[in-house]
Amino acid sequence: MAEFDGIKEAHNKIPRGWVLFFVGVIVWLVWYIVSYTPQISGWSQYKVFEEEMKAAAVSTAGVAGENPYKNSAAAVEEGRALFASNCSMCHGADLKGGVGPDLTGRLKYGDDDGQMFTTVSEGRPGGMPAFGQQLGRERIWKVLAYVGSVRERGGRP
Repeated sequence: MAEFDGIKEAHNKIPRGWVLFFVGVIVWLVWYIVSYTPQISGWSQYKVFEEEMKAAAVSTAGVAGENPYKNSAAAVEEGRALFASNCSMCHGADLKGGVGPDLTGRLKYGDDDGQMFTTVSEGRPGGMPAFGQQLGRERIWKVLAYVGSVRERGGRP
């Protein structure tokens, strides 16, 4: 025991729990550094991102293409009803626009079926919301069959 200015100082041991906690933190820190340092483990968020993008590309591979309901009168009628309840608020009942763009003219993100499907299902920046989960693949194609039929008639619903 050391004594300074009349105060006795005892050497107290560190509690065993604190020692175990300290050693545990050091072990965890070494594991974390080894696991997530790209130069050591090869792990990278960029690799994870690239894998997710490849998986997304595979899942949407069948989306692009021609509308399977293009020449179906029943699908066009169902698409008309779906358009009226989901799209006409922005694009107008006559598809001539309003808040959203005129669908009878040239479209900013593409005029073919695949590009229009992507626009409706995923949305676009600046106002077009995504309807993929709300409508689903089949109903989006039916809405696009209706829009395509109006476009073929020169913009007359």
